[in-house]
Amino acid sequence: MVYQADASRYHTMEYRRCGRSGLKLPAISLGLWHNFGDNSLYDNARNLVRRAFDLGITHFDLANNYGPPPGSAEAVFGRILHADLRAYRDELIVSSKAGYTMWPGPYGDWGSKKYLVASLDQSLQRLGLDYVDIFYHHRPDPDTPLEETMAALDLLVRQGKALYVGLSNYPAERAREAFALLQQLGTPCVIHQPRYSMFERSIEAELLDTLADHGVGSIAFSPLAGGVLTDRYLHGIPQDSRAAGDSKFLQPEQLTEEKLAKVRRLNALAEQRGQKLSQMALAWVLRNDRVTSVLIGASKTSQIEDAVGMLANRNFSPQEIAAIDAILL
Repeated sequence: MVYQADASRYHTMEYRRCGRSGLKLPAISLGLWHNFGDNSLYDNARNLVRRAFDLGITHFDLANNYGPPPGSAEAVFGRILHADLRAYRDELIVSSKAGYTMWPGPYGDWGSKKYLVASLDQSLQRLGLDYVDIFYHHRPDPDTPLEETMAALDLLVRQGKALYVGLSNYPAERAREAFALLQQLGTPCVIHQPRYSMFERSIEAELLDTLADHGVGSIAFSPLAGGVLTDRYLHGIPQDSRAAGDSKFLQPEQLTEEKLAKVRRLNALAEQRGQKLSQMALAWVLRNDRVTSVLIGASKTSQIEDAVGMLANRNFSPQEIAAIDAILL
């Protein structure tokens, strides 16, 4: 059966301007990270993407090394694009990144022009696209001159392989240097992708102000702290959970009793708001207009539906903000 997108797909989504650019992003974006590789079920991945688009999620975020194995998430999304979303390409924001290890040898990592240009060429081939909407440098390179890395991003825009460029995981000082270089080149940075959640607030110290000062939008990854800010761990660590497995992204020692006690108190507050904890956690990240979008992962369509449902109740009273801050101290 040929996929037909839901005609009402834009009715429930909120779209927010990305810094001072002309680009708008949905408040909820879908990350195609570790649920879209060769180890995942293609039909489930396809259902996730289609359901997201039907709910107004127009932004799909990837990177060259997402999978596993590296590259497979882009290849899977490329199949879904070809099968279902080709007719809707001009309604989509597709992003990818390069900066982590992708292939062996001296040219498959970090931030050289050699690596970034080759990586995006490979990503476009896997995606079956002529261009991506946003191309990010995924992390700062301590050895390659920043001028070279930013010149590579500028080059890729001028070649028509990317419409916009962004940064990810850059600390504030390094981000300011990169913004200045890109501005001089004529390809301003439009977006930064930092880690941000109730349990990871370091960007509030300086980075968010830096982004606002330079007119750069932001999209927060890991807004649910790797799944901790859900109802998954309210009663300890389930045997079938990420924390109980061999995931390198969430280990049991990170889930201290002190943290789990905070999760339970936050959950009680979410219930008072008539929300799931995950919904309140996403709304909390979006409470600040300097955050353009939150980036969610999903393995079930119900998780996407919950995230979008949060938009019906995403505002907080001063008393609720104070209560959350008291819990997080």
